[in-house]
Amino acid sequence: MQPSPAPKPSGRHKTYFFSDAHLGLGSREEDRQKEQRIIQFLDYVKRDAEQLFIVGDLFDYWFEYRTVVPKGYFRLLAKLAELTDRGIRITYVVGNHDFWLKDYFHEELGMDIQRDPIEREIRGRKFYIHHGDGLLKADRGYRLLKRVLRNRVCVALFSFLHPDLTGRIARWSSRKSRQYTSNRRYEGNDMQEFAAKKLREGFDYVVMGHNHAAQFRRIGRGFYVNLGDWIFENGFAVFDGHRLELRRWKPSR
Repeated sequence: MQPSPAPKPSGRHKTYFFSDAHLGLGSREEDRQKEQRIIQFLDYVKRDAEQLFIVGDLFDYWFEYRTVVPKGYFRLLAKLAELTDRGIRITYVVGNHDFWLKDYFHEELGMDIQRDPIEREIRGRKFYIHHGDGLLKADRGYRLLKRVLRNRVCVALFSFLHPDLTGRIARWSSRKSRQYTSNRRYEGNDMQEFAAKKLREGFDYVVMGHNHAAQFRRIGRGFYVNLGDWIFENGFAVFDGHRLELRRWKPSR
């Protein structure tokens, strides 16, 4: 009897990261083009991905009622479900526009939802993954607002409003927040100092988003990576088991 051939490796060995698409921001045409770029990227990812991390703010606004989710993005949601059906693990690290995720992404799409920063060991390397919000030392107002937005009583009261009304309120709030944050210096000593602290604790990589400015910086023996955004930069990172690279997705025509 001939011995059975050894099973071929699946080829799925890479880990991908992206953040800050803010779907729902901009015109309908801009949003559709952005969604299509992300779908093309996910088709690229599924060829060799072992896992994918969405590091916050996939949507500019998302609020789940018990039986209602925001309208649109069927193509993208179906693509995410396709990846998890293929056995690709998708972890969604909640960002500052994602406070109101409930169980839809987990129950319907098979994704792992993490509401706080996470630590992961990936092929022998230690990763600290954080959306990046709330790290400015002077931004006490945001940290207070974050506690309010995550408060169960506040969420329950908000859910009594009609979805059309909550959507208008959220879009107004998002515009005001963006006007406020556009005048603040997001990338600077606070985020880098936080990353450096984590790297001194023994992490090999600190991966964040939030400030919409891609950056790859060596600090000591580790690396701080900011993923940028999918509004202008189409930024993502890929780890092949040996090193992490920051790239920009170039969509096909």
